[in-house]
Amino acid sequence: MLETVVVVLHLLAALGVVALVLLQQGKGADAGASFGSGASATVFGSQGSSTFLSRFTAILAAAFFITSLGLGFFAKEKASSLSQAGLPAPAVVEQQKKPVAEDVPVLEEQKPASDAGDVPQAPEQK
Repeated sequence: MLETVVVVLHLLAALGVVALVLLQQGKGADAGASFGSGASATVFGSQGSSTFLSRFTAILAAAFFITSLGLGFFAKEKASSLSQAGLPAPAVVEQQKKPVAEDVPVLEEQKPASDAGDVPQAPEQK
């Protein structure tokens, strides 16, 4: 039950952070204003106090971080309870090796292709 609540909060925090980041105007948006079309004093705009959107984004980012830690804790607890029950943890399950087919032909030991005496000599050129 608690894990489901944390997953829902995690999802809402993730969507909220994405939405708020996309809504905000970047620092470089006023860069053109410093070249004569605005009242900004620096290339990257004036800093000023943080807006409501930036504060709320920071709060949601902190909530996302905390819920990520909580989900990691739940995953660790689930893996340890599976190992105590004698079941392999899902991440530890190894793929079973397929047995080698019995009907695969085996090559006999090959003889050398030729001995040095069997190799014809190239005709000598004058």
